[in-house]
Amino acid sequence: MTANRPPTSVDVARAAGVSQATVSYVLNDNPNARVSEETRQRVRDAAARLGYVPDASARTLRTGRSGIVLVPLSPARTGGLVRDLLDDLGEELRPRGYTLVQYGERHLKGVPAAKVWAGLRPTAVIVEADRLTKASVDLLRASGTRTVIGFADGPSPLVPAVVMDHEAVGACAARHLAERGRGRLAAIVPREEGVDLMGMGRLRGVRQVAPDAERIDLAFTEEAARAVATRHDLPDGIFAYNDEYALLLMSALQDAGVRVPEDVAIVGADDLLLASLVRPRLTSVHFDTTATPAGMAAYIDELVRGDRTAEPGTVISIYGPRLIVRSSS
Repeated sequence: MTANRPPTSVDVARAAGVSQATVSYVLNDNPNARVSEETRQRVRDAAARLGYVPDASARTLRTGRSGIVLVPLSPARTGGLVRDLLDDLGEELRPRGYTLVQYGERHLKGVPAAKVWAGLRPTAVIVEADRLTKASVDLLRASGTRTVIGFADGPSPLVPAVVMDHEAVGACAARHLAERGRGRLAAIVPREEGVDLMGMGRLRGVRQVAPDAERIDLAFTEEAARAVATRHDLPDGIFAYNDEYALLLMSALQDAGVRVPEDVAIVGADDLLLASLVRPRLTSVHFDTTATPAGMAAYIDELVRGDRTAEPGTVISIYGPRLIVRSSS
């Protein structure tokens, strides 16, 4: 071994006084290998001392799969719920031999996107279902990706889908506002790309309860919030899409002399810590976990191994909405 090249399994074998095959058995945790615990420890110590890391490309050639679960980043800003879900999922996948990789390209769709993703040789891809087409899914599978899963707000005709029911979120908020006697409801639809689609889903949920509910398109800026807050025809109950938009709007309303909740009741979603720190405290839709990261990791593993079929239309529901009532409504 020289200073200019990384250590190899041959170097580890030489340092531990064992065969290269034994190094492979130990570092890949082969349960069928008859290797004593003393030898296993000697190999691990040698690998640690040399700074040896198994070559991922070699593993791909040997096993036929990379172990990479690729998650292309969303065009929309992701909130704490999604970040926590991906962090927890990554922790649950690791003991099963997978590595969750969040990939920075946010805007490609269809076949052009699939070509980029396939070049990374992922075992699985989890991405917004609306970025997929039949041709892109076929290309990924032909390139060796064992399974493709979509993020969606309902079943997908192409792939199994991890679903957040945005309509249920909007309906949960609207029922509360209606029960509080608010007769003119509105729902904020963010202007941000990606988030706007989720906002439309939540608006549909509000309109299940209040068919005449107004749609208010809002950019996430103080200027845009001020323009809404100074309207002469404000609704008396607003579901503000999430807590961040709710706090933005509530601040603008207070600056304009509009009382919350006396003049306008506000409901957010995500139940962030800030919701209970502001005044008035923000009523918010809380999300109860209905699918654990451990369960999702097991499901992905079964799909990759072929123990389960990836049926289009399958729904993995991850959250159920529940209102936390505070003083803003």
